[in-house]
Formats: sequence, C-alpha cells, structure tokens
Amino acid sequence: MAKELIKEFDLPEAELELEVARALEGDATEAIGGLLAEGVQEFQPDTILSGKVIRVQGNEVIVDVGYKSEGIVPLDQFEEGTELKPGDRIEVLLEAVEDESGLIVLSKRKADRIRGWERVISTCKEGDVVKGRVIRKIKGGLLVDIGVPAFLPASQVSIRRTGDVSEYIGRDLESTIIKIDEARMNIVLSRRKLIEERREDQKRKLMAEIEVGQIRKGTVKNITDFGAFVDLGGIDGLLHITDMSWNRVNHPSEVVGVEQELEVKVLKVDKERERISLGLKQKTESPWARIEEKYPVGTKLSGKVVSVLSYGAFVQLEPGVEGLVHVSEMSWTKRINHPNQVVNVGDDVEVVVLDIKKDKQEISLGMKQAEANPWNLVADRYPPGTLIEGKVRNLTNYGAFVEIEEGIDGLLHVSDMSWTRKVAHPSEVLKKGDHVQAVVLSVDQERRRVALGMKQLVEDPWFRDIPERYTVGHLVEGEVTKITNFGVFVRLESELEGLLHISELAERKVTNPEEVVAVGEKVVVKIIKVDPEARKIGLSLKEVTEEDLIARDEELERMRAEDAAEKAAQAAAEAAAQAAQEGEGTSSVADPRPAPANPEEAGAFLPEEAPPEEAPPAP
Repeated sequence: MAKELIKEFDLPEAELELEVARALEGDATEAIGGLLAEGVQEFQPDTILSGKVIRVQGNEVIVDVGYKSEGIVPLDQFEEGTELKPGDRIEVLLEAVEDESGLIVLSKRKADRIRGWERVISTCKEGDVVKGRVIRKIKGGLLVDIGVPAFLPASQVSIRRTGDVSEYIGRDLESTIIKIDEARMNIVLSRRKLIEERREDQKRKLMAEIEVGQIRKGTVKNITDFGAFVDLGGIDGLLHITDMSWNRVNHPSEVVGVEQELEVKVLKVDKERERISLGLKQKTESPWARIEEKYPVGTKLSGKVVSVLSYGAFVQLEPGVEGLVHVSEMSWTKRINHPNQVVNVGDDVEVVVLDIKKDKQEISLGMKQAEANPWNLVADRYPPGTLIEGKVRNLTNYGAFVEIEEGIDGLLHVSDMSWTRKVAHPSEVLKKGDHVQAVVLSVDQERRRVALGMKQLVEDPWFRDIPERYTVGHLVEGEVTKITNFGVFVRLESELEGLLHISELAERKVTNPEEVVAVGEKVVVKIIKVDPEARKIGLSLKEVTEEDLIARDEELERMRAEDAAEKAAQAAAEAAAQAAQEGEGTSSVADPRPAPANPEEAGAFLPEEAPPEEAPPAP
C-alpha cells in the first residue's frame, strides 16, 4: 500500500526523504528505530507474549499477539471449564515465528509453566511446605500441581509403605520441597518428611503427657498376626492380640480394622525406647477377678471345646475364661493318644474344676471326673485269685498287658509266665492278640495296676514234682544248652535246666568247659544237689562211674521191658473188647474165652478137660 501511495504522488526519492526527515524532526528517527528494535526483540522464539483472543474455532483458539499473522493455541491447553470469549487477554509462549503454514506457533501451557515456575521460585525455597493436588501417577511416583508440576516419589508419599499410590490421585496434599533444580525446572517433594517432622513434634508432646492407666484415642494404622499398631498422634502403640479381648482371638482382624478409631488403655510406657503397650480388654473388668468364687474346685460345669491340641483340649466356660482338659484327664480307662479321639472343636462337654491358678489365669479341668471311676470297682470285681481270660493288647520288655475288660489292663510280668522257664522277653511265650488265661495276683487301686500270673494256674513243680523226680544220686541224661566261664547249663526236660559247674566236669582241673563238652551234646550226669527254694539243680559229670552207667543201662532196659509188657497187655485188652462188641451182632451168647492164637491151639486141652466128643455143648 505504501508503494502505491508513492507512485500516486510520484515524488522524487530525494524530496520524499527530505519531507520525512522534516516530519520526524531528528529525534523521532531515533525513537522509531528504538520501537522497531523493541518489536523485533519481542518476537524472538521462547518469548512470553501478551495476546488477545480473536475467536474459538473448533479445538483451536485464534490469538493475536500483534505480529503480522495470528497464532493458534490448542483448546486443551486451557483448564477444563474455562470459558473464552473474543477480547480476553492471555499469555502465550512464542515457540516459532512462522510454521509451514505461515502462522506463528504459540503455547499457553508452556507460558503458564514458566510463569508458575517464576512465581514458585520467587516465593518458595527448599524446605518450604507447599500444598498441591495430585494430577496423575507417573513412573516412580506422583505428579503434584503446586503451581507447576512437581514430582512426589512413591517412597516419600507416606511414612508407611503404600501398596498403590494411585489412591492419592485427585487428593490435595501438603509436602515439603526437598530439591529445586532451576536449570531443568524440576521440583521434588516429600510428604513423608513433612509427616515425620510433624509427628516428631506430636511425639515429644505425647511422651511428656502420657501415663500408664490413661484412656487415649487412636487410629489403627497396621494389623499383623500378633496385634495392631494404633496411631496415638505422633507415635504408634502396640495393641497385642492378647490384650484385645478377654475372649479367644484367633487373628486381630476379628476385633479391629485399619483406619478404625479406638479408645485404648495405656498399659506400659517405655520412654527411653519410645514404646507404648495398649489394651482394649482392660477397659472392662477381667472375668478372672472373681474366678475362685464363680468356679470352686470340684464344681461340675458344662462348656464348649474351642481348641484341640496334642496335649489336651481347651474348654470355654464363659467368654474370656477357658480351662485345659489334659489328655490324661479325659478318660478313666481309655488309652488316648490324641484328644481328637474323644472331642472335637464345638463339642459341648461336662467337666469338673480340678485346680485354679488365678495369677496365671489357668484352670485345670477334668472330663473323667464327671463320671464314676471304674477303678473303684476293680478291687471288688477282681480280688486276688480270680481266674480271668483276656486278650494280649501289648508286649513290652518286662511283660505283656492283658485286657481284662474295656479300659482295664493287667500286667503279666515275665517272671510270672513260667515256674521253670527263664523268659527273657514275653514274645517267647505270647504274641499280641493271643487270648490267655491268668490269675489275678494283686490289685493296686491307687496306682491303677492289676498284677496277673500264668504260672499260678498250675502247682509249682518245685513244691513237690521236681524234688520227687530228681533226687540226689540219680543219673539223668540231658542236652548242653549253654556254656559259660563258670560251667555248663544242661536241659533235663522242657523248661528245666541244671547247672554242671566247671569243677564237676572232670577229675582234672578244667579251665575251659569247651574242652570237655559242646553245645548240643547229650551227656549223662549225676544229681548232686536239689534246692527247691532257690529253684536250682546241681549236676556232676566227674562223679558218674562206669558202674553207674551199667546200672543205669540195666535200669533203662528193665523199664523198657515193663513198658512194652504194659503196652501189650493194654493192646490185648482193647482187642478183646473190640471182638466182644463184634460178636454181639452174630450170637446171642458170646464165648467168654479168648479166641485161639492159631488152628493148632484150637484142639489143645488141659489134662482135666473131657475129650471133644464128650464135651458139653457151648453154653
């Protein structure tokens, strides 16, 4: 347009310059130069400019900053809900003088950040407390708007570990500035430091005021398996699980919850270690206060099984009062390996109070005492001498336990299994499950023991039988069963042995019995001693003479002949009886005479008998 005016007036160039100079009168030229310089400097990139809103067009705001062309600011760079109208003044940052389309590039967001940064820098320093709203979660923490975005690390959000910091989004938080990096325009915050500083002040005040027995308000901040930590305002106190309720508590979460407000009683204060013990149940009277009056020893009660352990069961008598029924107090007669063989959690049972330890808050209970003791009747039902039959329930090194009746066992000691046999272990005579007969020897009702004997079923052979059959001077044959350094044991019969002392082995001195005899060897020995009280038979090998052996052989031969004759007579008698029984079937009258041994004998007669033809008919 200026060129068209020059052409229209068609002034010579020299004349035009002269007229302009007169109009500006010298100083004006310098002023215009300065204005032009300022205008050029003002439109340098990264400069904040004041602009006027021309219009809002879709998602863009058209802004006039006094440059030859207008600029565009995205609408999303304005705060949500901002109403813009033509003529509004805003500050923007000039990012580029012209882009590809010939428009200048503006940014309101960057301008706001720079102005906010300048404002924060001018008013805040490291250590100052600022308040801002959490915008969003970013890597490693949160972004907080304090006029400019500031970084709050996740580790600095709270004094307690936070599972998910996203729960803080949208919340207004107070924090301490711990770092300002002006070059990078970065601010780091710490809410944890602020909380710790404030808690430290509160803690000093609280520790100066707190006393045992006070009732204090607090907030549950953390729950563990052993209790809950309650924030009293500056310091946490421990509310142990055992101090939550007089009743049984399996886990603290059954009684309290996180962020729950409580009134608690101060139980203990350690100001040096800054530890406080709290109680909830102590706000009410202990059910153990008058326990001995409510539950005298010997009282029969009903209760509910609340816990079963390997050594017994806990029975609740009332909320907060439990007693232990030891496994040994569950039955008079049954052998209980584990309490769950008798009771389970939730069972209602009858018990008797056995003992109370008020200071330890312990009550001993018994289940079997609620029933009659069958052992009180054992002595009457099984007096000594009673013959019983029972099943071998168990074997031990010293004997066998025989079940007399359900729950009542008697001990059959190895020494009472045989009169003559030396029983080293009961398994040599019995096995588990065998049914045996025995005699009751004694009953110890107080110690609940019944002594049994098997050998007492028969007479003691040492009383009469053995002394009669084994007399001094007689020769006997036996088998060597054991050799010791002092002599030899010889088995004379089943379960009966005699001792052949080393001095009785030979006329000469014997240092080792194996020089004379061997285990399993048959030997003929002379009885030199019989001691019924000591139950011992003394034997001698050296006193056996040749004449003794000959006499013994003759005696044995005589005994064998007598035995054979006795057996023959017995056989003949049995044959005659059988023939008589058979003859009853063919003749009404049987001939009482024995049948002839052979045909020739059939015609033989004694001298006084008549000839056959004169003989009378058989009767």
